[in-house]
Amino acid sequence: MDMVSCDIVTNVGTHNDLIEKLKKNVKLNYFLLNIDNFSNLNSAYGYEVGNDILCQVVKYINIVKPNSSSLFYYRSDKFVIVDERKLMTYDLEEIAEEILSFFSQVGITISPKLEFCVSLSIGISVGHGLENIMHAELAIKEARESKRHHFHIYDPSSEFMINNNKNIYWILKIRDAVENEDIIAYFQPIINNATGKIEKYECLARIKDADEIISPYVFMDAARMTGNLSYVTKSLITQSFKKFSGTDYDFSINITGTDFLLDYLEFFLLKNANKYKIDPSRVVLEMLEDITTLDKGSTLNQLKSLREKGFKIAIDDFGAENSNMSRLLEIHPDFLKIDGAFIKNIVTDVNSQLIVEAIVSLCNKSDIKVIAEYVHNEDVQKYVKSLGIDYSQGYYFGKPRPNLAVL
Repeated sequence: MDMVSCDIVTNVGTHNDLIEKLKKNVKLNYFLLNIDNFSNLNSAYGYEVGNDILCQVVKYINIVKPNSSSLFYYRSDKFVIVDERKLMTYDLEEIAEEILSFFSQVGITISPKLEFCVSLSIGISVGHGLENIMHAELAIKEARESKRHHFHIYDPSSEFMINNNKNIYWILKIRDAVENEDIIAYFQPIINNATGKIEKYECLARIKDADEIISPYVFMDAARMTGNLSYVTKSLITQSFKKFSGTDYDFSINITGTDFLLDYLEFFLLKNANKYKIDPSRVVLEMLEDITTLDKGSTLNQLKSLREKGFKIAIDDFGAENSNMSRLLEIHPDFLKIDGAFIKNIVTDVNSQLIVEAIVSLCNKSDIKVIAEYVHNEDVQKYVKSLGIDYSQGYYFGKPRPNLAVL
């Protein structure tokens, strides 16, 4: 709904009025008031009721706002208060707290049977002109994510804003990487602890950024946010199949919940298997997401079909928070990779030892091969072998590289 139709709005500036005021580019205090969960009210009660709620919100804002300020209807469920006085931080906070306190104490009555409590989130920006629009939106987002207050003053140096700017950078970078084919595959060896030889590799995505190679920990969230996660997976699959064509090594590829949701894996994997003459039994699909978060029916059906075609399944980072033993047994993977947090300190940390021993015991009884990640020195490797863990992976044997290692 972009227009409120009630008499009281004749005393409120329009969206266009606000833009014209901001174009004067003077420094001002900008309060963006956003009604919480307003779309749910519209869906539940209809737009006529929603319109009546907006009209009463306008009336209440006019009562509680500073007399020297101006009120504008911005759009949908958002209003803006503009105050051109020179105010200190505590003045801004006091105004926001008064507005929130007022709305917490009054109800919105539509009819004898319809009464609502309306809450607001407030983003505050102190700046020049049109820049206030984006800054106040970001301030509201930070307020909602922190869950400490219902208002926030825009601060470009806050950790939230720094991370937000990084995300924006990587959102743009991941788009460029997909378009320019700058997603590249790296390979880390996995050692068979019985033979001491490299038996397989994990294939890992990297992004080439000028002369720098960027880890997925930096860009995967941006790929998810831009809807490009499946393009990263597809690029990794294609490069990996090509790399291992003509070799005897097995190899594993990380698969995300998005890949299962899009339901393209079987077709795309078989296409590359045929093209590069790779037997599916050499390919291990590592499930990255916590197995408890995956849609049970769809995921299990896809896994069953993939296994019928010969592909193997691994659960990654098992032992981390929320890992689910019953889902593990239900999926019954071929391999389980123990969370590196338990491996890296296993020589000295008793809790890590107990957890790893329990996981290894369960896997032995269930005929699931175990891989220890984060094996970074000789002492850790000796301890891992003493527990009967089948495979080891980590910097002790080799970092991820664009070429296959030789031991």
